Amino acid sequence: MVGMVWEDAPYPMLAVSTSGVVEQANEAARLLFTGPVVGQRLEHAAPEWLARAHDRLGAGAAEPYGELGERVFQAHAVYAAGGRVVWWLIDVTGRQHEMDALREWTAFLAEASNELLPSLNLDRCLETTACLAARRLGESALVVLPRAGRRYAIARCGADGRAVRQDAVIDPGTLPGLTEALRGFPPVPTRWLAPQEAPGWVGPEEGAGSVAVIALPGHGLPAGALVLVRRSRERFTADERVFVRLFALWAGSAIAVARLYVEQAAITETLMAELLPPATPALDGVELAARYRPAGPGERVGGDFYDVYPVAGSGRESLVVLGDVAGKGLEAAVLTGRIRNTLRALLPLADDHQRMLELLNGVLLNDGDPTRYVTLVLASFQRRGPRVALRLTSAGHPAPLIMRNDGRVETVPAVGTLIGVLEDITSVTDTVLLEPGETCLLYSDGITEARGGPLGRELFGDERLCEQLRQCAGMPPEALAERVQMLASEWAGEGEHDDMAVVTISAPRAPGEDGS
Repeated sequence: MVGMVWEDAPYPMLAVSTSGVVEQANEAARLLFTGPVVGQRLEHAAPEWLARAHDRLGAGAAEPYGELGERVFQAHAVYAAGGRVVWWLIDVTGRQHEMDALREWTAFLAEASNELLPSLNLDRCLETTACLAARRLGESALVVLPRAGRRYAIARCGADGRAVRQDAVIDPGTLPGLTEALRGFPPVPTRWLAPQEAPGWVGPEEGAGSVAVIALPGHGLPAGALVLVRRSRERFTADERVFVRLFALWAGSAIAVARLYVEQAAITETLMAELLPPATPALDGVELAARYRPAGPGERVGGDFYDVYPVAGSGRESLVVLGDVAGKGLEAAVLTGRIRNTLRALLPLADDHQRMLELLNGVLLNDGDPTRYVTLVLASFQRRGPRVALRLTSAGHPAPLIMRNDGRVETVPAVGTLIGVLEDITSVTDTVLLEPGETCLLYSDGITEARGGPLGRELFGDERLCEQLRQCAGMPPEALAERVQMLASEWAGEGEHDDMAVVTISAPRAPGEDGS
């Protein structure tokens, strides 16, 4: 009876002696092995992987498996009487194929994750998604993303692995299932089509067997659609559907994040354009120059600012405003933007500096935040023959400096209260006349309070600034503005410094005048 059970067992079985000789093999084993088995040493009768596993018995090794012909078997060892070992061989070909497929899909998803998720470039995400899909899911693939109007971004990748991206005007209704996939809600199943149902812009190649339209879900909103062109007419298996869905989720997430980044970058750029210092305009009979350097190395805006208004007040004068708000970085830049907009609204009152400052002070006091304040200097100017007449008002700001042709540097006694702290403010407006070649310098305290020197702690200071300016008499305004900022920057070196803003207002020399 035991012999019948052994002989008729559905699994191949080998009984191996303590000396490594095959003593017994059932019918399933004799049919499996091509040569003689019984009486042979195991390493001669069985494949190498089984003989090697037999030698390692007792070493705690995992149950071995390997190929026999076109099949894959897993071997299980059972100890029998007399120290013999009985090997059972179980056919795991199907399971092995599943494991191989699982490893392939896992490697594909890992590759997709590595290529898609780190990128914030939208075009790159579209192209990478198309190429990954063409490489693993079909012979060619398209990623379709809606743009403004009726335009669509289309990334296409064929069997050659080369991505092509274009913006095109298409009607998504010409490809069945695409409109639903682009809407993405509720969850849209994959739509399978015959190649002849696809419009020309999909471009199914000759010999194509099917076209699949797959929704790419994003973060709460659809991220586009994936269109696969396959030679096979077979649809995804149940296992494939799981991994295709995972790929669609990852690709959709990457595209959604990249798209959000592009939109946020565009919004930031638009808002930043309002905060960036303006270009100095060309004015008849007056020369202007300006320089600006934020405190942080990666920043573009900060708490210092300047604006130039060619026409202000009654229109007889132009106006330059240079200010310094409390703080640094983005918060200071936001306050800067609000102050600049308020001053722009107050331009009709530019003939009266005190009134402008009072109204701005009221706006800031209404915020109820005593840390939100600003220092300002206002410079209204107009040409009077070859000269330039200025009206200068300082509100808690460093006093303007006048550079005369004879090398003297004069401090303008325009003083006043900083804006945004006290309900009642005072200010003094001083009048200055510039002869041809002379310059008025407006600057923020980031210049004089730059710390550096031998020990790195000494302020650049007013005295050192004036000493340097005495050597710059007659210097063109562009060169002077650059010189002042360069001196302060070199003094600070690699150390921390505040925002720096400089504006020069000059009465130009007559053509051919050398200034001597």
